[in-house]
Formats: sequence, structure tokens, C-alpha cells
Amino acid sequence: MSARSSLIERFLQEAGWAEARRDLLAGDASNRRYDRLRRPSGDSAILMDAPPEKGEDVRPFIEIAAHLRDCGLSAPEVYHADADQGFLLLEDLGDDLFARLMAADPARELPLYSAATEVLIALHQAPLPALPRCDADWLTEMTGPAFEHYAQAPEAQRPFARVFHPLAAALAETDPVVILRDYHAENLLWLPERAGVARVGLLDFQDALLGHPAYDLVSILQDARREVPRGIEQQMIALYLDRTGGDELSFRRAYALLGAQRNLRILGIFARLCLRDGKAHYVDLIPRVWGHLQHNLRHPALADVAQSLEGVLPRPTPEFLKQLKSKCAPTP
Repeated sequence: MSARSSLIERFLQEAGWAEARRDLLAGDASNRRYDRLRRPSGDSAILMDAPPEKGEDVRPFIEIAAHLRDCGLSAPEVYHADADQGFLLLEDLGDDLFARLMAADPARELPLYSAATEVLIALHQAPLPALPRCDADWLTEMTGPAFEHYAQAPEAQRPFARVFHPLAAALAETDPVVILRDYHAENLLWLPERAGVARVGLLDFQDALLGHPAYDLVSILQDARREVPRGIEQQMIALYLDRTGGDELSFRRAYALLGAQRNLRILGIFARLCLRDGKAHYVDLIPRVWGHLQHNLRHPALADVAQSLEGVLPRPTPEFLKQLKSKCAPTP
């Protein structure tokens, strides 16, 4: 038994779940692992294994989960924690991921995306916790992987930053809200037995920051993992604006800018996951991300940003993607 396995056994013993059966539930692009625990009685819970020695820290998850529950939202309850070792025992919110439900029945897309948008509206009207700010410096810096790993031209970030940073700085004129950052259909669960915004279960929010209200709307409506019809995207933007009273022109400009930033970063992250971590399947998602990026760059306010990227980012042709996969690190 490995040292990590021994620590898990001790944690489960302390939590009163030592007799539970463990089944792998999921891993993700990080170093976290999730197991579903089932007691002989039928009770279930989720074990999060987030090794600190690999850069993981469960403390933000605990704090943000508490804030979300205080807002009336359905973040998992934390039953037991060992923050020093990186273990959490969490409420099991089930398996009804939005992505899974919509794949089985596309007619559910509109009501589920509407429910997800209602969650953002509620969250953005709640008091702010103490979190770091997603400011212009952060937004600019976070595009680095696109130039380093996707374009493999790190020096190209400098001319991009010169035109992008002033546009990002203007976003500070809008009051910040909590942004969960990985708000998409594979991190949302449908809980029909609950009421209102609590019907949406929330996962993977430990990297939350304070930022512009458009950020998470871009995250869910320009999904890297599934196609969201443009009609639904526009309906959800309209729903958000109608319910919050925001200025449409400035919101859509921010939406396009944050969409470009986010998808530019994702291009780099997916390339890095292949090249460094041996996760080649992320390369297959790159063409969709590229499409989102190009869509955002067509906004008139982003003309200089688009020009700064001309000739820098390789088009994700089949030949380029094949070459990228050929450089993939051995599977860990």
C-alpha cells in the first residue's frame, strides 16, 4: 500500500467511512481525483483527493463552498476535511451532469442553460467574499500558455499584451462579482428535488475570483467540450441583461473580450496538457475552442487584438493537430 493510500485509509477511518466501498468517479485536468463512497446502508459521499505536494490546496474549496451555500446555492456540503493532507469528504450530488442530460435529450438545453444563467444572476446579486481580483494584469498573464505551448512563440505575447491590457483594464469600471471560472455543463448537476436556483449543483469552483459578470456566462455558453447553439447563447445573454439591467453594448463588448481571453488561454492549456502531461484527448477539443476565439475576435472593439494575433497562432488543421499529438508526452 502506498503512503498516500495509507493516509486515505486513516482519513476515512476518522470520518467514519472506513467500511465504505470506493469507486473511481472522475479525475480532471488537475491533479485531483474523486471517488464515490458507498456504505453498506446505501449512504454515499464523495472523496476528493487533492495532493498538496502536487500543488493542490483544498482550503479555497471549503471557503467558497460555504459562501455559495450561504447564497442559497447547491455547493456540496463538506462532511469532513483534512486540509493539510488534501482530503475532503463531500456531499454526493449525484450523476445528472448537465452535459449528460443534454446529450441524451437536446430538448433540455434551453431549460438547463436557463437554470444555469439564473444561478449566475443570483450569485452576482449576493455580497462579495474576500477573494483575489481578476484584473487586467491577471487576464493578460493568463494568456501565456497560448503563446508558449500552442503557438510556441512566447515572445508574441508582448505585442498582444500592449493592445489587450488597456481593454482589460476598462473592465474594472464594472462592479465585480464572484466568478467560478470553470462554470460549464460538465461541472453542473441537476437536482430536481430542490427548488429555484438550488436545483443546480455546483462543482469545481475552488479557483474562484472577483471579476466581470460576463466571465462565467462566457464559460458556460462558449463551452470547450460541447456545442452550444448560437441561438441559446444569445437568449441567455439577453436573459442575463434583462434580469440585471446591465448596459447591453458594454456587456457584449466585455463578453467578447473575455471570450477571446478565455479561449486563447484554453488553447494553450489544452496544448500543454498534451505536450507536458500526456493527455492527448484534449487536442481533439481545440477546433471548437478556435472557433470560439475567432467568433470573439470579430467584435469591432477587438480589431487591434485580432491584428496582434495574425500569423501567430497556427490554424488547427488536421495536419497541425496530428503534429501536436505526435509531440505528446508519454502517458503518466
